[in-house]
Amino acid sequence: MTRLHPTAIIAEGAIIDETAEVGPYCVLGPQVTLGPRVKLHSHVAVAGITSIGADTQVFPFASLGHPPQDLKYKGEPSRLEIGERNQIREHVTMNPGTEGGGMLTKVGNDCLFMMSSHVAHDCVIGDSVILVNNATLAGHVHIGDFAIMGGLSAAHQFVRIGRHAMIGGMTGVETDIIPYATVTGNRAHLSGLNLVGLKRRGYERDAIHALRNAYRLLFAPEGTMAERLEEVSEQFKDQELVMEIVDFIRADSSRSICQPKPENVG
Repeated sequence: MTRLHPTAIIAEGAIIDETAEVGPYCVLGPQVTLGPRVKLHSHVAVAGITSIGADTQVFPFASLGHPPQDLKYKGEPSRLEIGERNQIREHVTMNPGTEGGGMLTKVGNDCLFMMSSHVAHDCVIGDSVILVNNATLAGHVHIGDFAIMGGLSAAHQFVRIGRHAMIGGMTGVETDIIPYATVTGNRAHLSGLNLVGLKRRGYERDAIHALRNAYRLLFAPEGTMAERLEEVSEQFKDQELVMEIVDFIRADSSRSICQPKPENVG
């Protein structure tokens, strides 16, 4: 039997797997779908066309799938898709997409959203991403796998944050962050590579060494970014991690690339 607390309010039409658990005082709308072994602890509000994948846990007072905080939203049937094995802690908010952003907000698998973090409309979040307490994403933000947003950090709309990037606490991100980078500051600047994260994920020493050399060359004071990018792509064409950064920079984007301060290039 589906484990539904008698105080939960579940609208007709909601689809709840028989192994899911809905705790006290939760409220579910008619287009909500809960996958196998999903657990809503208590006081969770889920609305809109929202699906929550297997083994995800949602803690008290989280708000998922309610209309986006966008004045252009006119009630279009956009969606929020949350993957598997996520932990969504207290007071987290996630909004569905809008017509201007593809109608979808999507969260991957194995992510941790700590207390009061926010995922706005049309965001796309990869796997194993962590948003620390009060981290905030504006609309249309894309975050790659294993990236970490520090506490009280914020990302401007349309920003891209590459895989394995580390955003320091209280950092405001207005520009695209290359994969494997660390950024800090009131307004984000590159402060080097996320070497701790790379080592934790088991990347080979040679690959990390190549990344460090490519980073120095990419952000050297000599020449233009286009010239340095061409040099890096030629010199490190057989290095997968370096070429991921090259492709990231070359990709079409409405935001500029975050730069280091001169003392952080070496």
